[in-house]
Amino acid sequence: MRKILVSVLLIAASLSANPASALDSSGTPVVVTPLASRTQTASGQPITLPQKNVQVLVSTYDIAPGATLPVHRHPFPRYAYVQAGTLQVTNVETGKSNTYKSGDFIIEMIGQWHQATNVGDGPVKLLVIDQVEEGAKNTELRQ
Repeated sequence: MRKILVSVLLIAASLSANPASALDSSGTPVVVTPLASRTQTASGQPITLPQKNVQVLVSTYDIAPGATLPVHRHPFPRYAYVQAGTLQVTNVETGKSNTYKSGDFIIEMIGQWHQATNVGDGPVKLLVIDQVEEGAKNTELRQ
């Protein structure tokens, strides 16, 4: 029995360690490429989820070259995948900046004032996913 359990665990470990070997229902290979695995936001905060009914909002952003978003903050988690361009995000409270380029995944800071600037030659294209309390907005502009 012990040998069977060890064999099953070894097989399970080898299958989960190689996500590229996944197959669809017809046996055709499906390539899975992990993009990110994080437990903290861009400013080092632990990622926490809303405590009430969670609503997932998905949107795209197109930011023109040279454009700077107004200073803002997010009360809930926001994730962004950079599809194109180069974006610099600055925490205006600390002055610390991070630069993200095509293919990067951003876990935005929560409750901290920041702004973003397209520092590249072409447009920035983002796929943005928010997790908010149902009916809530996830962007507050600084007055």
